[in-house]
Amino acid sequence: MLRFRNQRPSNQMKMFSHLAVLCGLLVAASAPIGFCSTARAQQIDPAMPVVVQPGAPGKPSRRLPPSTTAKLPPRSQVEVEFMQGMIVHHAQALEMTALISSHTENKELRLLGARISSSQSDEIRFMRRWLAVRGEPVSMTMPGHPMALMPGMLTPEQMAALRKAKGTEFDHLFLTGMIQHHNGALTMVKDLFDSAGAGQDAEVFNFATDVDTGQRAEIRIMQTMLQKKSSEEKQ
Repeated sequence: MLRFRNQRPSNQMKMFSHLAVLCGLLVAASAPIGFCSTARAQQIDPAMPVVVQPGAPGKPSRRLPPSTTAKLPPRSQVEVEFMQGMIVHHAQALEMTALISSHTENKELRLLGARISSSQSDEIRFMRRWLAVRGEPVSMTMPGHPMALMPGMLTPEQMAALRKAKGTEFDHLFLTGMIQHHNGALTMVKDLFDSAGAGQDAEVFNFATDVDTGQRAEIRIMQTMLQKKSSEEKQ
């Protein structure tokens, strides 16, 4: 003989049972049933979005009102100036890579130049958007006051020498100049993170970290290319 255990209904099942009874009574009394169907639908598949704010370590999360909207992190003038300065910095790198096709036949250098040009063009677009969203100008210069060179940027004399060079001379000047340029970008990232309250914006933090990682890798590539070039000249 089979015996079934008595199972205690869950709170949710009790709630649905009570809801069903309430709806039945309303139907019997010829009352509108819209409330019942809506209530049941919300219990099964809530239509309202749930906004949850993660708690600090060891603290519980808390539910926020559905009307909660995202807000930008507090504005940091150091971050703004970092973005404005890095746009100028990247622009000179693009100016340097634009010379490659007409100044050297070195395939390895051409591939490196294409990589630098592509990545830094994308980063300039990102920085311009970041500034625009915050209502900040792309340039920090004031009329009649040109911006000083960012760390590592080539001087007008260095750029003039690069434009005049051809072949192996151009290769050498480009590689040494771009290593100098990249090291300047690393200095700018370090200065950003060394500034109190800067680098807290997640987008700025991720971008600056990517710049640091990417340009360190490219410096190693260019140093290897210089060493290889030096070895070939000695043979």
